[in-house]
Amino acid sequence: MDRIKNIDYCIRYLMEQDGVSTPVPDTLSEKQMLLRTLMNVWEPQPLSTEFIEAQNAELQAQLVDKGIVENVGNLWQGDITRLKVDAIVNAANSQGLGCWHPLHSCIDNAIHSAAGLQLRQACNDILQGSLISTGDAIITPGYNLPAQWVLHTVGPIVVTPQPTYEQERQLAECYHSCLQLAESHGCRSIAFCCISTGEYHFPNLRAAQIAVEACHNTQLNVVFNVFKNNDYAIYSELLGTPRVIA
Repeated sequence: MDRIKNIDYCIRYLMEQDGVSTPVPDTLSEKQMLLRTLMNVWEPQPLSTEFIEAQNAELQAQLVDKGIVENVGNLWQGDITRLKVDAIVNAANSQGLGCWHPLHSCIDNAIHSAAGLQLRQACNDILQGSLISTGDAIITPGYNLPAQWVLHTVGPIVVTPQPTYEQERQLAECYHSCLQLAESHGCRSIAFCCISTGEYHFPNLRAAQIAVEACHNTQLNVVFNVFKNNDYAIYSELLGTPRVIA
């Protein structure tokens, strides 16, 4: 595969679909950023077989560049799109179609960008304009991710200094909904992100306590995936887990 020609094809295809025109940069890294930008703002619509094959080839090459991570135990710090587990959990918004802000650093953007446009299309096919209620979840294939499935759940948004009892219940329900869906689809392992923390402002410690408690009795192999050092420290203390980073 000529990677440069392949990614150029993907870029020009999406620019034509979106009705936009911009100069195509020269370097691979800049082309990847432009492709991701176009993917982030893409409106669900039919995709050609040729585009899907070209997109998949580039995303699989990016995955090789990042490296797949397996057998991480119950706590891991790093990029969730590298984890080879049966299912990963996406902290979605209520629209459920991924993040629309180009190159945004949220996990929703990262997962959709790594999985490919089929993921947004699958979410759109399931929801058909409806919203995901807080605490609920939907499940889709993982497409170009190492994980077979993606569970999209919507956590509560905290606007007060402390979450309410109802918001704590909703966060716990996010974990229960994902576990039930994963079990019903034959999963044996699942990786959870830190649902509702970050931009949703759920206090990190309380969120972790709810997460660990919600997953306590499941038969699934649960991985708590964190990105920030403070979340790792919190989960490490709650779980008594030695530090592992890849």
